[in-house]
Amino acid sequence: MTLSEFEIRRCEKLVAEFISKRRPPPHIRPQLDLAFRINGQSIEIFEVRPDWRDKNRTLEQPVAKATYNKRKLNWKILWQRADLKWHSYQPRPEVTSVEEFLDVVEHDEYGCFFG
Repeated sequence: MTLSEFEIRRCEKLVAEFISKRRPPPHIRPQLDLAFRINGQSIEIFEVRPDWRDKNRTLEQPVAKATYNKRKLNWKILWQRADLKWHSYQPRPEVTSVEEFLDVVEHDEYGCFFG
């Protein structure tokens, strides 16, 4: 089940504020930027870079993901390992709000999200 329109707008606002604080300076953004998308019940934060083989294409490198579970009323926090699969973020695998998710990503105890 997907998020409601109200929940999507709220998530967009919160994540956009988080992204705007972490984005690199404007002169670096053509080479490295930060973005997000909301798809279904998931929020994904990712880096955007030009493809080194074809500068007209861009590549997305996942940073963090949160998926909402309406039955449990919580968000599952995930990070992508070198095997390109999403794994539970073990220091804090679940939170109850988007704000908590963004706080976990910001503090990143184990260096899983931004290295």
